[in-house]
Amino acid sequence: MARTVRDTNLETRTARLRLAIRTEPYWRGLEKGFALGYRRRGRGGTWLARRREAEGGGYAEHRIGTTDDLQDADGVAVLDYGQAQKAARTWWRNELRRDEGHNTRQGPFTVADAVADYRADYERRGGKSAYETRKAAEIHILPALGAVQVAKLTGKMIEDWHRSLAETPARARTKPGKKQNFRAIDRTHDGVRKRRATANRILTVLKAALNYAWKAGHVVTDDPWRRVKPFKAVETARIRYLTEAECVRFVNACEPNFRDLVRGALLTGCRYSELAALHAADFNQDAGIITVRMSKAGKPRHVVLTTEGQQLFDRLTAGKLGNDPIFARADGRLWGRSHQLRPMLETCSHAKIKPAISFHVLRHTHGSALAMRGVPLGVIAEQLGHADTRMTEKHYAHLAPSYVADTIRAHFPTLGITGETTVTTMRRSG
Repeated sequence: MARTVRDTNLETRTARLRLAIRTEPYWRGLEKGFALGYRRRGRGGTWLARRREAEGGGYAEHRIGTTDDLQDADGVAVLDYGQAQKAARTWWRNELRRDEGHNTRQGPFTVADAVADYRADYERRGGKSAYETRKAAEIHILPALGAVQVAKLTGKMIEDWHRSLAETPARARTKPGKKQNFRAIDRTHDGVRKRRATANRILTVLKAALNYAWKAGHVVTDDPWRRVKPFKAVETARIRYLTEAECVRFVNACEPNFRDLVRGALLTGCRYSELAALHAADFNQDAGIITVRMSKAGKPRHVVLTTEGQQLFDRLTAGKLGNDPIFARADGRLWGRSHQLRPMLETCSHAKIKPAISFHVLRHTHGSALAMRGVPLGVIAEQLGHADTRMTEKHYAHLAPSYVADTIRAHFPTLGITGETTVTTMRRSG
């Protein structure tokens, strides 16, 4: 909080009443280009504020309130010197925010206001997780914290809310207008980890909204939420991928129209949304690549195709115009959000893949296959569209051939302690 600037001529009513009555205010500079003014009248004075305009070099003035020359200050309409400085600084910050294009609404600024401002900015910047951000806000943030004023938000309130998210069972698919269904709560170690990971992702959305409000000047400190820490060691899930035999079995079990989409994912490592947005012009037959124009990172990337991948896209784009979608549903419509969920579950059931996998596992399968064949992690990161190798290392480094693993296997002796058996081990089927 800014300190009160001293001025012996203005800070007491006795001193102010000794000043000459005049139209021109007495000014006291508070910041460069910003000052507090006092206009002396016969029946009490008035507090003013002024700031230098960015264009033209002139000053903009604003009436702050009545001075406490003739009556005691109430902090609202009648202000003493310190209260006038505080009100002047509030006006000044609002004017600066208005210059920067921020919302300068009056009245209590709530968490709902902060979330609305952040979402508008996020979508304006082309954020690729706008849908997930909106759902996190509507389902988890606004019902619990939306009406709370940001200035009155405490660390304990956020910690209690964050903890409650981790203790709430996952939502289940529910028909519109019906009471929300929830899945049975999973109390296993992995079940707890998943709920805590979800709570952390929602906390990240809340913090981003509050940080945006803080930077815009709607609140004076970010301390309450900065001190709230996410759950630790919850993003360490074992990466699930399909073996080569499982890939064949899974593709064969797909419904015909869905099969090409699955093939595309396995042969490119693209996300479901990226595949659904591909058009025939995005396939370069000469270079053997496809161009993902709107990736999660917000920038285009080129995905290299193998011979098998080129054959697939040659077939899928044959006879199509440049703006025709490469992948379409049986009814001709585009693959939309969540349209892949039911086909994935049905295919897992037919192919005996247990537990059932998500479409994203097909992307992990592509990355895992490259890692296990010694492809450098930097190359895998480029193929998958990771911003750097950190995410690639987190998911695939343990699968890559390494000096440590090769050395241990080459030098540790065979102890002969595993025992004899006539049972032949079969490779797992799912």
